[in-house]
Amino acid sequence: MALLPAAGAAPAMPFAAKPCGLRRSSSPPAAALRLGPLFWPWEKVKVGPLSVSPMGFGTWAWGNQLLWGYQESMDNELQDCFNLALKNGINLFDTADSYGTGRLNGQSERLLGKFILEFDGTIKSPDDVIIATKFAAYPWRLTSGQFVSACKTSLERLQLDRLGIGQLHWSTANYAPLQERALWDGLVEMYEKGLVSAVGVSNYGPKQLLKIHNYLASKGVPLSSAQVQFSLLSMGDDQMELKTVCDSLGIRLIAYSPLGLGMLTGKYDASNLPKGPRSVLFRQILPGLESLLSCLRRIAEKKGKTMSQVAINWCICKGTIPIPGVKTVRHVEENLGALGWRLSSAEISELESAAMAAPKKMVQNVFQTA
Repeated sequence: MALLPAAGAAPAMPFAAKPCGLRRSSSPPAAALRLGPLFWPWEKVKVGPLSVSPMGFGTWAWGNQLLWGYQESMDNELQDCFNLALKNGINLFDTADSYGTGRLNGQSERLLGKFILEFDGTIKSPDDVIIATKFAAYPWRLTSGQFVSACKTSLERLQLDRLGIGQLHWSTANYAPLQERALWDGLVEMYEKGLVSAVGVSNYGPKQLLKIHNYLASKGVPLSSAQVQFSLLSMGDDQMELKTVCDSLGIRLIAYSPLGLGMLTGKYDASNLPKGPRSVLFRQILPGLESLLSCLRRIAEKKGKTMSQVAINWCICKGTIPIPGVKTVRHVEENLGALGWRLSSAEISELESAAMAAPKKMVQNVFQTA
């Protein structure tokens, strides 16, 4: 476990960039009276009945050869990533039954199941590792029973009896509205059968979110989470309205792509683009981000942080649970450095002003609804 501060230490003390293996004190830091979002990984936040770390990790890259260059030779380091995260208080891992390309479809779930079994530490209870998986709204999933079967298949890959959060990956309202009700009923059945501890959605806009919330509530099923693209590059009116709706209904917003697919890391420019399909998007958006990236760099240098850590911390400051993706131990170490401190109100305003001035924003998910 990472070393805790003394009981009277200031809560803004930076989290170690290089997590250590020292045993933490049995007494938590004096943060109970602090207002606003929680920032230490052991200060769990509520997602429905679950207690999760204020940041989770996404596993989209685990099995994705096309976009993220996955190779099975990476599996040992991915296991190290999982172990390091769990030992440092991160207990939320997001995946999906569609993660993995070609013959590797479902690979992300399979790897998580393997890593949980082979974890080199102690897992005392199911709450120590919370898996949130998303079920694709494939056109052949036309009945609630088919959606429940998808959940059971994910549980087999994950080698679990119950999921933390079962999520509908996207809404079909824009192109197959008649399919939507069957998928909602599938979420109800998963919950009633005890296959999931909580129910969530992904890529839902505020209007559709209200509809599914009300429908699930009529069936006695609480909607616990809503996952959406949310970052300094995705903070438009729709995202902010969705956040307001979530807050009013007690739904936790999970922020995917908090680093804008890597654009907010400061590691890329017009002469240094990532390989693969991402380069097309980067070539369109990066040239207009000079002001935002300069602002991120200036604040990062002032606080002794990296640009990635500042961008993730902004998401936490907005009351979301960011789930940056990780492929290497270095990614885990750097992302852990986003916890244990917070941006000031002035720094948040400065970042948002620079973000709003950018001529182009992140392209929204094609499945995102109103």
